Amino acid sequence: MVDIFLQAHPQAPAEIVLDVDSTDIPLHGEQEQRFFHGYYGHYCYLPLYIVCGEYVLCARLRPSNIDAAQGCVTELERIVAQIRQPWPQVRIIVRGDSGFCREEVLSWCEQHGVDYVVGLAQNAVVLREMVAASAQAAAQYQQTGKAARVFTEFQYQTKDSWSRARRVIAKAEHLEKGANPRFVVTSLSGQETIFPAPSRWAAQSLYEEFYCARGDMENRIKEQMMLFADRTSTSWLRSNQIRLYFSTVAYQVLQALRLLGLAGTELAKAQCNTVRLKLLKIGALIRITVRKVWISWSAGYPYGELFRQVHRQLQHAAPLRC
Repeated sequence: MVDIFLQAHPQAPAEIVLDVDSTDIPLHGEQEQRFFHGYYGHYCYLPLYIVCGEYVLCARLRPSNIDAAQGCVTELERIVAQIRQPWPQVRIIVRGDSGFCREEVLSWCEQHGVDYVVGLAQNAVVLREMVAASAQAAAQYQQTGKAARVFTEFQYQTKDSWSRARRVIAKAEHLEKGANPRFVVTSLSGQETIFPAPSRWAAQSLYEEFYCARGDMENRIKEQMMLFADRTSTSWLRSNQIRLYFSTVAYQVLQALRLLGLAGTELAKAQCNTVRLKLLKIGALIRITVRKVWISWSAGYPYGELFRQVHRQLQHAAPLRC
């Protein structure tokens, strides 16, 4: 799957962002390694996804009685090695929620020259560090009646689990319902500047423009479910992993279709389910002769011209080697 991403980018980008996340796949039978998950409230698997933009680089099926970050370092090792083979100097940034804020993940990134921006769960220590910012946000809300945000940063180290102090960005937000503090830990320095512009890694821009952008990854996971990633109904984890791979490969095929065939059309940014329903899931009469395959769709098919345009673009597109 990494090879497809590399083929689609012949030139090395300035940086690559790897979004890591986990989700639940509900189970309704007696599948192997089936466990109840307290957060999701049902029996499920807990697959690990690693995504780069619109490309799914990892879809690892796991039982749900584990930590959300388990196996993340192993997958990052594989993916980072594959990316750095053609692009040894590219900057790689790992982005994830607080479920991946683990010493194993952070220290691995630091040892291998990989940056990270990861959510940090709140605790009494980090809340004390942002008392002044919280008071300022509350005062602004009282004055304006509108949501107020104040950002600050500090160095923080846990008592036992972290090997070193790290930079933490704190968002002190006050809403109608009250305080809404959020934290991220990062290896990126706020001192990186391109004169005269301020650093893109300054506290507010790093949180609002970079960290919050990880929400787009959820669209990739949603599209996986549209392509039946949740059809894990066989008895064994291994065969269910194969089914998850099928869904991921189907997504990669549709992503290639968007990239090569749908570019410049009304469906260029459409989700996989929309492409399936409007372009592919249509009634047609197929006749196979010695030299040709004839596809005849209904005269009332509203996307006939789009289908012809996609066919022409695919004929002239450079192939992606899988």
